Amino acid sequence: MAEAIAAAADEVLAGQHAGQFPLDVFQTGSATSTNMNVNEVLATLASRRLGRPVSANDHVNMGQSSNDTIPSAIHVSAALEAHRQLLPALEYLAETLEHKAESLKGVVKTGRTHLMDAMPITLGQELNAWALQIRNGGERVQDALMRVYRLAQGGTAVGSGINAHPEFAVRFAQTLAENTGLPFVPNTSFFESLSCQDAAVELSGQLKVVAVGLMKIANDLRWMNSGPLAGLGEIELPALQPGSSIMPGKVNPVIPEAAAMVAAQVIGNDATITVAGQSGSFQLNVMLPLVAYNLLQSIQLLANVSRLLADKAIAGFTVREDNLQAALARNPILITALNPIIGYAKRRRSPRRRIKPAAPSSMWRRK
Repeated sequence: MAEAIAAAADEVLAGQHAGQFPLDVFQTGSATSTNMNVNEVLATLASRRLGRPVSANDHVNMGQSSNDTIPSAIHVSAALEAHRQLLPALEYLAETLEHKAESLKGVVKTGRTHLMDAMPITLGQELNAWALQIRNGGERVQDALMRVYRLAQGGTAVGSGINAHPEFAVRFAQTLAENTGLPFVPNTSFFESLSCQDAAVELSGQLKVVAVGLMKIANDLRWMNSGPLAGLGEIELPALQPGSSIMPGKVNPVIPEAAAMVAAQVIGNDATITVAGQSGSFQLNVMLPLVAYNLLQSIQLLANVSRLLADKAIAGFTVREDNLQAALARNPILITALNPIIGYAKRRRSPRRRIKPAAPSSMWRRK
């Protein structure tokens, strides 16, 4: 019977019976509906293979509960998708940024603070800062996964482990770790696993940090690409599609805009997961399907857009050095370098308007 159930599960994993799972995400908060949907499909397939009845409750579900199975499924799926999709995608984006930065390390441009001209930097320095943002985001995700590896399986209905074999939780986690290569272990308190979704909330929060970084990079690219005549015009992104249905020749920064929208969606998903995480009433969180849906969507969106941003924007943009050098040559802020020699108060007046020096403070007058 065990072999028949396992064979049925392999068929489901292979996608052979996807049409047998019609339930919506928005269902009972414990996802018992989905859990029993799986149990019933596996029982039916196993019965056909075995030639005698297999019970969805007594045999497939056996010493388990939706209350420990679904939280475990959330953790396992999130950890697998993070390792299979997100972390490699972030590494790829960081490497692409670093490679581009190396090629532009000698290109000097005007720095900007408050969107106003500031001291010069190189494009290499600017892109390396983006790369570090992405690498730090990947490290934050990995740190959060340390709590995600701790599983609820074995806690059954309320965390006490009733009806479960005393070795089930350990054997389950060990087998899962061997099959996936990830360090899954039973949580030290199943009561904690069932009553809250703090690990998922933490992971979502770190995904939000990654999203914030991507939005910053996307908006910088949009500003640098703006123009080509009336904007900054520092770089030219690859032209991927006509940017207007009415203005011929207009090309928009579609990939950075897509990245910014993904970031907004992930930030919204995090708000949803935060609310869901607060819905642990006594011994059970009752928004588990919502947590699963939004968490997995955030991981997938960030993974996809990171590769897209690397391939379709970062790797292929060109630099408009004539514009960079023209702005740099007219930048009055360069006088800042002479502050230690001539003093701040004797700085050269701005060529576009006369600036009256501010009165020195009483502290400086005393000095």
